[in-house]
Amino acid sequence: MGCVYAHSKKLGVLNVASTDWRQLSREDLRLLYTIGDLLSIAIERARLFNKSAESGATEERNRLAREIHDTLAQGLAGITLQLETADVLLESGQDPQKISNAIQQALELARANLEEARRSVLDLRAAPLEGRTLGQALRALAQEAAGKGDLEIDFELTGGTRPLPVRIEAGLYRIAQEALANVVQHAGAQRATLSLTTLPEQVTLVVEDDGHGFDPQQARRDRFGLIGLNERAKLLGGTLQLHSGPDSGTRVEINLPLH
Repeated sequence: MGCVYAHSKKLGVLNVASTDWRQLSREDLRLLYTIGDLLSIAIERARLFNKSAESGATEERNRLAREIHDTLAQGLAGITLQLETADVLLESGQDPQKISNAIQQALELARANLEEARRSVLDLRAAPLEGRTLGQALRALAQEAAGKGDLEIDFELTGGTRPLPVRIEAGLYRIAQEALANVVQHAGAQRATLSLTTLPEQVTLVVEDDGHGFDPQQARRDRFGLIGLNERAKLLGGTLQLHSGPDSGTRVEINLPLH
């Protein structure tokens, strides 16, 4: 019988029993010590895995809360402004067409914010991978986005299919989901590529399209999709690189450390 430790912390007791009593040899003791070490490593990894999952879930909830607040607050402010404009025009007896335009803009903002609220609620409720590997989930996501945008999306997987920490896999899925949504809604692309490359110490996700692109220095401040992508990458300890230009397509690259 002996104790099992992890970083000088006692985890439990390893008890070995046998129907035939005999003195243990050095080889037997060495084997038992090895088994004890492996058990302690497995227990410690399981504990760290649970902590990582809990931390990732908390970060995701916080990020979504900020995204919902910022996006909806901005949208509601726009709706209020348009309705106030319509009210002022109505009181001053202005052209009915101007009043109608202000109301129509308010309605468009309301519809867009309703869609954003629905998307955010789905993000909170849905389990991103639903029992699939990250590669399988991303391939299905690419096929779904291609159907919505009437464009061709290729999926490339490099570096094997070994599982990654839960919060990394969930974060990468959400990043790919947001980036592909941007391609479908804004890029005007005919073809796009979604690629995942896993190395021993780093994972890289790339979303690239052949759309009309834009000047990153002149990007509108209300481009919440880009803000969300950058924030997700930072929460996971990684970096986002954006390459785009007018009529030259867009490339979004996310690099996350795996140490």
